Amino acid sequence: MKTYKLIVVSVLVAGFLLTSCGPNTAVVRRMQALEEGVDSPTTIEELTEAIGKYQHRIEDVLNADIRIGIWYKILATRYLDNKMYGKALENFRTATEYYPTNQNLFYYVGVCAGYMAKSSLDYELTGTNRDQLRYYELAESAYLRAIELEPRYVRALYGLSVLYVFELSRSDDALPYLEKIMEIEKRNLDAMFVYARALYETGSYDEAVDVYDRIIGETRDDGTKKRAEENKAFVLGQAYE
Repeated sequence: MKTYKLIVVSVLVAGFLLTSCGPNTAVVRRMQALEEGVDSPTTIEELTEAIGKYQHRIEDVLNADIRIGIWYKILATRYLDNKMYGKALENFRTATEYYPTNQNLFYYVGVCAGYMAKSSLDYELTGTNRDQLRYYELAESAYLRAIELEPRYVRALYGLSVLYVFELSRSDDALPYLEKIMEIEKRNLDAMFVYARALYETGSYDEAVDVYDRIIGETRDDGTKKRAEENKAFVLGQAYE
């Protein structure tokens, strides 16, 4: 008889939830109390008992969230590997909701947003590519967030510097981040090329030549050396016109 009454109550409550306009917290709590046999614990004994009964549920939810967050990261990486940057961006963004302090996720948001900006066109010929600007702003904020979380995160420092120098024409803003990379990785040739370009763009020709000389002295790759020599010659030509 007691079992029959409990079934009836559960059905009535479920029907009430389905027909209500919105969630009813009180009803949900009552259903949990009926199911677990815990109702508004107050004493130490009652609280201890309630924790014991609900602990497994908390752990199940936490473990599920951890798995879901990891799956979003894996899915986003698969999309990125296949150069499906829009889909990758969506999933990296969702992954940040599960891991909001993971600098790697924000770095990849920046990478994907940068690619999406490059592919955005002013299809309606308005004269202003708003989608591109929006993606560039997203890329910038994502890189900055990654750096905020890990100030010595070279990939994010480099990504932000490339964005400033080559896409946004803000070489002045790039210099502090490039100098930070030079402190962390003195032989990062890719960053050195960007650094030299930023110095050139800001009128520091002699400093740019010095950086190209460092690249020429450091590299063992003939192609890299030739590129640095050509860039150095160009800067010297501009400096002494």
